[in-house]
Amino acid sequence: MDIMDTIKDQIQSNPVILYMKGSPDQPQCGFSARATEALMGCGKRFAYVDILSNPDIRSNLPKYANWPTFPQLWVAGELVGGCDIIAEMFENGELQEVIDSAVPAE
Repeated sequence: MDIMDTIKDQIQSNPVILYMKGSPDQPQCGFSARATEALMGCGKRFAYVDILSNPDIRSNLPKYANWPTFPQLWVAGELVGGCDIIAEMFENGELQEVIDSAVPAE
């Protein structure tokens, strides 16, 4: 499977996926830390990919997404955006709505 197929599969297989630097427990940049905090604040499970340990994804996802920066949040197969968008959506309650609609109640 080529890297673009891998990315497509990850996005389609996970209702909520965050491409970030590091992990939710140990983010490796402030932007990834803020994005993770907002997602955790929604109270639903989410997948993540550490782009620092996946250089092929790091170099190809911006081409796939037509979005140059990380983190990148994808929900229900759609790019939501990066750190500032995630934080703003969290603050105004939109992120919770988007996450709740993509992730069934557990």
